[in-house]
Amino acid sequence: MNAELAQTIASEIQIFQNIKQKENFLFLLGALLARVISIKKAAEVMQLEPGEFLKIINLMGIEFSYLSEEDVDVEKSW
Repeated sequence: MNAELAQTIASEIQIFQNIKQKENFLFLLGALLARVISIKKAAEVMQLEPGEFLKIINLMGIEFSYLSEEDVDVEKSW
């Protein structure tokens, strides 16, 4: 992906003030969903508390869980 396209996509995120924060958030979100990093680490990079980072992704409608889909099914059946 070229830098111009990345900036165009990142500019659509209204939560953060500058383009670098927006690009970092997108990168961290991808790494988080790929389970490469933890919520704690993503929040640290964004200079947020883990709870604040979770709140942001929840407000954006992004569902995140460290549980596998099978684990979620087991938890729901309790």
